[in-house]
Amino acid sequence: MARPLPPLNALRAFESAGRHLSFTKAAAELNVTPAAIGHQVKALEELLEVPLFRRLTRALRLTDAGQAALPTLSQGFGKLAQGVEQMRAHCESGMLTISVSPSFGAMWLVPRLEHFRIRHPDIEIRIDGTDRLVDLARDDADVAVRYGPGGYNGVRLDWLFNQVNTPVCSPALLSGEHPLGQPDDLRHHTLLHVEWKDAEASWRMWLLAAGLHDIDPTRGPRFTMETMAVQAALDGHGVALIGDILVADDLAAGRLVRPFDPSLSTPLSFSYYLLSAKDGAEQPKVEAFRDWLLEETRVSRPESFNSDKSVT
Repeated sequence: MARPLPPLNALRAFESAGRHLSFTKAAAELNVTPAAIGHQVKALEELLEVPLFRRLTRALRLTDAGQAALPTLSQGFGKLAQGVEQMRAHCESGMLTISVSPSFGAMWLVPRLEHFRIRHPDIEIRIDGTDRLVDLARDDADVAVRYGPGGYNGVRLDWLFNQVNTPVCSPALLSGEHPLGQPDDLRHHTLLHVEWKDAEASWRMWLLAAGLHDIDPTRGPRFTMETMAVQAALDGHGVALIGDILVADDLAAGRLVRPFDPSLSTPLSFSYYLLSAKDGAEQPKVEAFRDWLLEETRVSRPESFNSDKSVT
C-alpha cells in the first residue's frame, strides 16, 4: 500500500517557499503569515525526517532533497489547478462565447440561434463578431466558426459546409429597360464587389469562367463586408457575387434571386468549419452547440453531408 501523503497545506507551503526562496513571499502568495509558512515547512521536515531548506542569515536555500522534490511538486500543483478549472468549466452553465465572422454571424447564424436557445434555455450566448485569429485554449471564446482551407492545428475541427459563389440581385432587376436574363446582360448593370475576397471569388474570375472577356470586372462599388454588398443588392443597386450559404434565407424568401442558370455558379475551395479547443471540446455547452450546429447545417445543405468530415 502507498504511504499516506503529508498534509497538502504543508506541501503547498514548501512549494511556494521553495519557488520564491522566501517565507515572506510565500506567505503573501498564500495569504498567511511568514510564521505560518515556517511552521508548516518545519512540520513537513519533521514528518519526512529530512531537511528541505538551509536557513542562512539573510537567505533561504534548498537542500538537495528540497531541490529534487520542488519541480515535481510545482508540476503537481499546476495540474491540480488545471483540474479544478476544468471542473468549474463543466459545472458552469454560464456563457457560451461564439467567435464568428460578422457577415456569417449576421446573415446565417444569428437568424437560427433562437432554435438553439429554445433547445438549451440554460446556456447563455455571447457572439463575438470578428475575423481575427483566436487561441481557443487561451482566449475567452469557447468555439469559433471560420471560413478557410482547413488544416487548423491544435483544435477539434468539424466541417460544416462548402459553398458556391453565385450572382444575386433584387427581383426588380429581372425587368425594366435592361432585364437580367443572360450573363452578357451584366454590361448594363452595376457589379457589387466584396473587397477582401480572394481571386477565385472575384468578379474577374466569374466573368472569365462565363466566357465574358469584354466586360470590365473592376467597375462598381467595393465593400469590406458581405453584409453591405448584399444590402446594396437587396436595394436594387446592382448584382453581388456572394457565397450561396450567406444568402440562403434571402433566396428562399424571394428577396434575392439568381438571375442566371445555377450551373454558372462557381464552387469555392474553402469551407466553413467549427473550431473548438481539444481540452474543452467535451464541455456540455460546447458539445450541445456542436450537435445543434451540425444538425442545422445538414438541414441547410443536405446534399453536402454524404461523409464524415470531423477531424480531431
